[in-house]
Amino acid sequence: MVEHTLKSPAARYHFRLPAPLARALIGALALALTIFAQWGPAVGTSFFGNELARDVFVRMRAITAPEPRVLVVDIDEASLAQLGPWPWPHSRIADLVETLLDRYEARGVALDILLPEAGDALGDARLAALARHGPLVLAQAFDYDFAQLRPQPLRAGVLAGARPRNDGAATPATGYIANHAGLSHARHVGNIGFIPDPDGVLRRVPLLTSFDGRQYPALALALVDCCAGGGAIALPADPLLRVDYRRDWGAYTVVSAADILAQSIDPASARGRLVVVGSSSLGMTDRVATPFAPSRPGLGVQATMLSTLLDRQQGAVPAPWPGRLLALGFALAAVLLAGFAFPRLAAAASVGLLAALSLVWLGVAFAAAPHDPVFSTTAPLATNLFLLAVAVPYQWQLTQRKSRRLLDTLRQYVAPGVVAELLRSDMEDPLAPRLLDVTTLIADMQGYTSQVESLSMEEAAELTRAFLDCLTGPVIAMQGTLDKYTGDGLVAFWGAPLPLEHHADLALDAALEILQRVDRLSREREKAGLPRLRVRIGIESGPAMAGDFGTSFRSIYTAVGDSVNTASRLEQAARDFPHDVIIGAGTVERARRHRFVLLGERHLRGKGKSTTLYTLDIGAAQPLPLFEAAEARA
Repeated sequence: MVEHTLKSPAARYHFRLPAPLARALIGALALALTIFAQWGPAVGTSFFGNELARDVFVRMRAITAPEPRVLVVDIDEASLAQLGPWPWPHSRIADLVETLLDRYEARGVALDILLPEAGDALGDARLAALARHGPLVLAQAFDYDFAQLRPQPLRAGVLAGARPRNDGAATPATGYIANHAGLSHARHVGNIGFIPDPDGVLRRVPLLTSFDGRQYPALALALVDCCAGGGAIALPADPLLRVDYRRDWGAYTVVSAADILAQSIDPASARGRLVVVGSSSLGMTDRVATPFAPSRPGLGVQATMLSTLLDRQQGAVPAPWPGRLLALGFALAAVLLAGFAFPRLAAAASVGLLAALSLVWLGVAFAAAPHDPVFSTTAPLATNLFLLAVAVPYQWQLTQRKSRRLLDTLRQYVAPGVVAELLRSDMEDPLAPRLLDVTTLIADMQGYTSQVESLSMEEAAELTRAFLDCLTGPVIAMQGTLDKYTGDGLVAFWGAPLPLEHHADLALDAALEILQRVDRLSREREKAGLPRLRVRIGIESGPAMAGDFGTSFRSIYTAVGDSVNTASRLEQAARDFPHDVIIGAGTVERARRHRFVLLGERHLRGKGKSTTLYTLDIGAAQPLPLFEAAEARA
């Protein structure tokens, strides 16, 4: 008898969280990461690399198609070398603005340049007149020292250009650097101060800034209000507007300030455009980090902001998507899919599934990013990473634990194919007793005592091993489960621990193969002058309770039930018939590939009613070859 020795009661019954509950807890924690990234504090969003992913999307989506609405005039190195170092006389700046407005017929000009100190009187007067009566927007810079790192707040120059009403969410400022008092009557002045993200990259610009009870627009917004026409812009609820870096520097028409002053370019290149004047010169230190590069001219950001606002004014913006809900739904789908698939997949396949889901989400996030500037593009990736770090190892540990238990219990009496199928299944405890439809085969050597009484101990042992080998091989080959050896015989069943649709036919196939093997063994013995062997087999099918039965000290996987008892009585009844295989009505009813001979009815011991007996029609049998046995499983 093959038995399974279990661990001590303390080891067997120590507390362990049920696998379904553990999987649900892991899934909930994984989903919580996405929820935290979408609705938690900003530090949670940045922790998951959301902005880094958006930067990659920006670079992938960037276009260089010409931007016909904006002209960038650059006080570049060539201009400084030709006309002299900065600061330039204010008269020269006034010449530059007047040339753009008169000669080149620009719609409006914004100076991305601070003038905190008065210059030559004539130049200042000309600039003040242009700023008060013409389409000129000056610049001032607000400071956002939220951490109060400076001992004294910045207060330089005279602020101007406050909006007449408070009509949007504004970012509070702590200080400013404005133009000198001679320019304080300018109608349109725009803020060029900014707040970089914690990693130093400029991704958002304060569209409105509040200071001392008033609101001041950004430079690009002031230029649009001044000169763009086309109606007011609907301001977003977020005071920090994400810059739409859809256009890279190459999309803008950039001309040198020296060429404008020399009037050496085609006037049509600026006609009807909004102009931003600034500097890309390293010496003027107007450099910022953007998603494109760690050092770009701030002038390019102003041009990009101007394009962003013009797009909003003209309605050329992507339709809004509920990005947060999209991310949450995808993360939930990933958790549910992982909960279903991980118990059925190998660890490598589970990792591959998570990788595929991550790639799919990156495609979704790439498409959704322009439609929703707020949601975290990487939150579902954090969920997948948690599943990779926790759920996959947990499922692997469960599989290993189940594998060890199954192998310890079944490896000596269950077909290898059945063990493999059990390991792939998602049953919490495949060895737990369950009511299954099974076919039981009981085989025994007739006259065993008389066969071995004249043999030595070694010869008797050899005969027993050879006979049991004739019985065991077909049982295992036909996907049967070896219950136990009974000295000179065995008990086996089909349909447990895994249900089999054709369990009756498989048991009959095994019986036919047993007859052939025993016959070959018997002929070999007859050649040696030994008595002939005969095997008696009883087979019956029906419901039985199959599972791991026993105590905390010792247990065995077996099947119990009326059909099992009937198979034992049929094997005993075979001694009264010339047929080696006696079959019950339950097996005949379930068999599909075999034919039978009716033997009549007989009252079996322990049975209240007579039992109908059958045997195999050997000539009409169609046994399944051993190499095809595995394919017969449902």
